[in-house]
Amino acid sequence: MIYSPVTIGTFPDMSSEEPGLRARKKQRTRETIVEVAMRLFAERGFDGTTIADIAAAADIAPRTFFGYFPSKEAVVFHEHDELLASFAARLQARRPGETAFDALRAWLLELIATLGVDDPHGDVRRRLIAETPALAAHDRANRAQLETVLAEAVAVDLGTSADALAPHLAAAAAIATLDALDRYYDGHAQPEAVKGILDEALAFLHGGLRALPRKPAAGARGKRRP
Repeated sequence: MIYSPVTIGTFPDMSSEEPGLRARKKQRTRETIVEVAMRLFAERGFDGTTIADIAAAADIAPRTFFGYFPSKEAVVFHEHDELLASFAARLQARRPGETAFDALRAWLLELIATLGVDDPHGDVRRRLIAETPALAAHDRANRAQLETVLAEAVAVDLGTSADALAPHLAAAAAIATLDALDRYYDGHAQPEAVKGILDEALAFLHGGLRALPRKPAAGARGKRRP
């Protein structure tokens, strides 16, 4: 967000500036909680770190922590809700003729262009998931949400019900493929290679999608869920 500078020698309009200041302060506090929590998790492990530890390191009250995150698990996956909403919006906004997998590719490239390739917390998150059953379960639940959103969009492409098996098979294959790529490259693929990697993966997925039975597409767009 860009804030207009205050003219020298005048008083700022507090009614318009204060909400922006509060939002920036809340964002800084949230980022601080994430940074200190991930550092403590890396040093002590997930189970060895308490919410009180995180609050003390972030210089906040424990009750303030819960104003930003409902649990320790939510800190580890702090970007999930925003990413899920962004992905769902991109699928809903796809153009006629643009498949769900095309939109997935475009969304991932847009995300990479905005955030970069390397996740600063990726290595710690992967290790925590591998060694903490509660986090592994949380990760599976997050992936299931992504799969459900993608399956609904694939169902539109196939002209079938979102409850049918075929779109869920396709969506599950897509999420598994992206997970395999992330593990294979350990989250550190070179930026220039990412587009080619995605194209190879999505060519594989498109091939599988074409092999699935397809109903007539007429009127299928109108069936998309709000």
